[in-house]
Amino acid sequence: MESFPIINLKKLNGEERGITMEKIKDACENWGFFECVNHGISHELLDKVEKMTKEHYKKCMEERFKESIKNRGLDSVRSEVNDVDWESTFYLKHLPVSNISDVPDLEDDYRTLMKEFAREIEKLSEELLDLLCENLGLEKGYLKKVFYGSKSPTFGTKVSNYPPCPKPDLIKGLRAHTDAGGIILLFQDDKVSGLQLLKDGEWVDVPPVKHSIVVNLGDQLEVITNGKYKSVEHRVISQTDGEGRMSLASFYNPGSDSVIFPAPELIGKESEKEKKENYPKFVFEDYMKLYSAVKFQAKEPRFEAMKAMETTVANKVGPLATA
Repeated sequence: MESFPIINLKKLNGEERGITMEKIKDACENWGFFECVNHGISHELLDKVEKMTKEHYKKCMEERFKESIKNRGLDSVRSEVNDVDWESTFYLKHLPVSNISDVPDLEDDYRTLMKEFAREIEKLSEELLDLLCENLGLEKGYLKKVFYGSKSPTFGTKVSNYPPCPKPDLIKGLRAHTDAGGIILLFQDDKVSGLQLLKDGEWVDVPPVKHSIVVNLGDQLEVITNGKYKSVEHRVISQTDGEGRMSLASFYNPGSDSVIFPAPELIGKESEKEKKENYPKFVFEDYMKLYSAVKFQAKEPRFEAMKAMETTVANKVGPLATA
C-alpha cells in the first residue's frame, strides 16, 4: 500500500508549489487525511502545549479516570466493549465564544497558552481551506464564507489523553467514526501511535511525526464537494505500554446556522451525464443534532435523513446565494 501522505507546506512558497498542491489534492481525494510539516506553528509553542497538557492530565485527570474505570469494571472486562471509549477528555470552545476562562482546574499559564494555540490553529485552518478552494477551482474564501454562517464558524479543541489500557484487544481508545464537521487539525503525541484510518478496507496507521499537524476532512466537506472529497472512518487503538497518548483535535466547523450544500461550481463542471447533486442541503445545527445520536454508525444514513429534511430547510432559509 502507498505510504501515508506527509506534506511539507513550506514548499508552497517555492518552485515546488505545483507538486505540493497536487499532493494535497491527491490526499484529499484518496485518503481524506494528510500530515503537515513546516506548517508555520512554532515548535516551541507545540512543545509547551504538549508539556502542559500532559502535566494537566497527571495533576487533575489521571486519578479521576482510574476511579471511573474501576467503578465501571472496565479494567477486568472479558468480552469486547462497544459502547465505551478508553479516553480522558475535556473540551475548549474558541468560537463563536470562548469558554477557556470557565473550564475548571486549568492553570492560568495553560489557559493563556491554549488561547495562543487556538489562534495559530484557526489561522492554519483557514489557510488550508483556501488551498482546498484552489485545488477545487472555487473562489478563494468560498469555504470560509460557507462556514461563517451569519455570525462565525464553530471552532473548538477536544483535549484527549489515552492512558495505558489492560485490555486493548477488547476496548478501543476511540471507536471508529467519521467526523461530522469541516476540517480537523490534530496535534498528536509523537512517541505513542494509535490513530488509524480505514483505506481500501484496511486499517492504516497515521504515523506520529514530531511537530506535525494531522489534517482530516469532515462530513461537511464531503457534502460541499459533492463527494469529490470524502470524510474517512478512523479510530484510536488502545495501547498497553508507556504513559499513554496525548491528542489535541481542533475542529473548524460551520456555524450553527450555516446552510451546507454542494458547491454549484463543482456540479457545473461535471458532464451532463454525471451532473447530479448527490448530497442534501441542510442547516449544520440540524446535522449535529442527528450526528450526536449516531456518531459511531455509518454516515450514509445521516445524509439520507438530511435529504428528507430538505423541504424544511428551503422553507426556513429561503433562496441561497451561491457566489
